Amino acid sequence: MTDISNLKTIAVIGAGQMGGGIAQVAAQAGYTVKVYDAFPGAADKCRALHRKLMDRAVEKGKATRADADAALARISFTADLESLKGSDWAIEAVVEDFAVKADLFRKLAAILPDTNAVLATNTSSISITQIAAALPKDHQPRVVGMHFFNPVPVMALVEVIKGLQTDDAVVARTVALAEKMGKTPLNANDRPGFVSNRVLMPLINEAFYALMEGVAEPEAIDGIMKLGCNFPMGPLRLADFIGLDTCVHIMDVLADGLNNDRYRACPLLKQYVAAGRFGDKSGRGVYEYPAK
Repeated sequence: MTDISNLKTIAVIGAGQMGGGIAQVAAQAGYTVKVYDAFPGAADKCRALHRKLMDRAVEKGKATRADADAALARISFTADLESLKGSDWAIEAVVEDFAVKADLFRKLAAILPDTNAVLATNTSSISITQIAAALPKDHQPRVVGMHFFNPVPVMALVEVIKGLQTDDAVVARTVALAEKMGKTPLNANDRPGFVSNRVLMPLINEAFYALMEGVAEPEAIDGIMKLGCNFPMGPLRLADFIGLDTCVHIMDVLADGLNNDRYRACPLLKQYVAAGRFGDKSGRGVYEYPAK
């Protein structure tokens, strides 16, 4: 059953860069959106970013003022998880940590007991099967991967991941919702890193090895990949954008899940993370970002 016509309210858990972007595209698609985040100041920051992005869309002629204001009015914020009750769909976008996600999904299953309410995770690497297994068996079929890409309002892809327990109808409905949000959904099975990070992270890792071994300077490595392979962004700059700590975490998931140490993070990459050089978000990674 692919029908999502009865879907009215979407809960987004996490008001960070990913969660905020998901909330925006859901609201623009006509849904009422409840955004949960208990971190002080997260809601205000997210609300300001929504206003900025929607104002920019109006300036560029991509949205009317009336449509932009209507979308913004459909988004509300809460620091009380219980207030998500009654939502038809939940999309989790919190830290990439299995224990945190498993605990959150157990709470969501209790808050949204109707098994027709889909519980989706925006994880980029953690097993959907493993997250679902943290729930009672009758709730496991409604857990699905719904992996958006950053920045969410711009990037077209949604990687839809089916866990071993995920009902086929839930996958079909997830595809339908992604399309309603203006995205291009592509299906993947639940394997470590799915498709995107299974292919991307070894590329980023090899770029760090090239840097560590003195093959070239960062600007040359990125420039060669951009001009020679037609990449929109070099792998080192992309790693900074993703977050070097996140890259190491994903590589650990790949190495453990595939039982293959060739996916382990390059020593230089791990050294940067140990030094607090996480990339764009911390002001310094491979490159420096003084404004941060």
